[in-house]
Amino acid sequence: MKLPISPFLFLTALLLGAGLQPALAQRGGKAAKNAAGATREAVLSSRSQPLFGGLSAVQAEQALGPATVAGLAGSFASRAEASQFFSNKGYEYLVESQRDTAAYRFNLAWVLDPNNSEAYHGLAIVASSNPSPEQSIQLLEKGLVLDPTSSPLLSDLGSSYLIRYEQGKKKKDLKTGTELLQKATTQDPANAAAWQQLGRAYYYQEQYAQAWEAVHKGQGTSISSVDFGLISDLLTHLPDPKGTYK
Repeated sequence: MKLPISPFLFLTALLLGAGLQPALAQRGGKAAKNAAGATREAVLSSRSQPLFGGLSAVQAEQALGPATVAGLAGSFASRAEASQFFSNKGYEYLVESQRDTAAYRFNLAWVLDPNNSEAYHGLAIVASSNPSPEQSIQLLEKGLVLDPTSSPLLSDLGSSYLIRYEQGKKKKDLKTGTELLQKATTQDPANAAAWQQLGRAYYYQEQYAQAWEAVHKGQGTSISSVDFGLISDLLTHLPDPKGTYK
C-alpha cells in the first residue's frame, strides 16, 4: 500500500514521539510503534526508487529496522562485504531486465555501506530509464567521489552529460561530457563504450577526424560497441579515413 505522506514525516513523528509527557507514555508508545511500522512500509513501497525515494542511509536503516539490516549482513564478515554482494546481485538482475528487483538490491547495498560506489552506479543505471538524466548524474557523481578513477563511472557520467546536452544544447554539458569521457578512456583504454561515446562528443563539436579515430579505437576492443548511428552521421560529413565503413 502506498502511503499518502512521505517517509520523512513518519521519521519526524518518531522523533517527536520520544518527547511525550509520562501521562501519555502508553499512548505514545503505541503511536510510535504504529509510526515505525508505517515508516517501514513506506520505505518498502519506495524500494524500487533510488535511495528509497530520497532518504539518507541512516534514515533508511532506521526505517527498515536495525535488526533487519543486521540480519542482511549476518552471513558476511562485514557490512562492506555484504554490500558488495547485494550490489553484485543488483547487476545480475539488471542483466535479466528485472529493474525493480535490481533497484532494491542496490538500495540494500547502499544502506549496508554508503561508501560502496557500485551501489550508486547501479542505482544510476536504474535511473537512466527516466526521461531526464538529472538523477543519474547526481548518483554517478556521488559514486565518483568515492572512486574517482573508475572508468565505468567516468564513462557513464560523461554519457549522461551528453544526453543532457542533446536535450538542452548547453555547451557546458558538452564540454563536461567530453572531458569525463576522455578521462574514462585514459583510465581504461579498453573501455569500448567510452570510446564510442567520445566519438559522439567529437561529432557534436564537428571534430570528425577525431570522432572516426575514437570509433576505431572502440571497435578495436569490441565490435559490438560500435554505434552505427554515429557512423551514419559521420559519413555525411567525412568519409571513414580507414575505409572500413562506406
